[in-house]
Amino acid sequence: MSFDNVCKLLSEKYPESFASWVLDTPQSNVEVLKTELSIEPIRADYVTFLQLTGRILHLEFQTKLESQPPLPLRMLDYWVRLYRLYRLPVTQVVVFLMPPSPDTIIETAFHLENTHHEYRVIKMWEENPEPFLNEPALLPLAPLAATTQPRTLLQRVVERVNQLERGQKPEISAYTQILAGLKFKKNLIQQLFQEGIMRESVIYQEILSRGEQIGAQRERALVLKLLTRQVGELPQQTSARIDALSLEELENLAVALLDFETLVDLEVWLSALE
Repeated sequence: MSFDNVCKLLSEKYPESFASWVLDTPQSNVEVLKTELSIEPIRADYVTFLQLTGRILHLEFQTKLESQPPLPLRMLDYWVRLYRLYRLPVTQVVVFLMPPSPDTIIETAFHLENTHHEYRVIKMWEENPEPFLNEPALLPLAPLAATTQPRTLLQRVVERVNQLERGQKPEISAYTQILAGLKFKKNLIQQLFQEGIMRESVIYQEILSRGEQIGAQRERALVLKLLTRQVGELPQQTSARIDALSLEELENLAVALLDFETLVDLEVWLSALE
């Protein structure tokens, strides 16, 4: 599934949320229109057409600036087709998911001789992340928003995903991880989302609870017990290395051990701490 197509699916599933965001005013009674336009039919794979009260909203999602035909010409073409079909004012908004190379000019209009057509552009890397963090339907876009601390933003996104209702969480989590892949490395995304899930798990909560109640010694014993169940009996030297871990390292190990399949996995994890 392409990044652009994820946005298309989200905007068609949550049209009111996307329309309210791009127009900066609350919208209701929004209808998703077909994407095949008349004359010589074209199939617009990554656009969403929404019918509002007395207006058509055309949303275009772009990962890359380059396209064929060029974006300004496409926007003019869409406008003419939409207006011919619906005879309503058309608001066009292009959402760029990632910044182009430095010094690249992002055009916001088509102009040739007497023909001039404008459309609006949203650059996700300049958007305030707060509206996205506060709206589940827009949450998958939050990792792409403006920030000086990308990892911290992604951690906040994970926290918000984990607060979603059970029925909504799997889908939003999947879309969020896909779009986060535009900006973050796969390993970091998997790590943070996995930690977020583990922090809700019974085992992780038990580890933290026991650590608070009976101290680091009992927590080490619990981690050792879980490790033995996961990878088998531990050599004395390996047990000694675990005994030397700090409380924070033990908590990290409690999360990581659920992915261990053999003793080698544990040894590799411990070696990474040296």
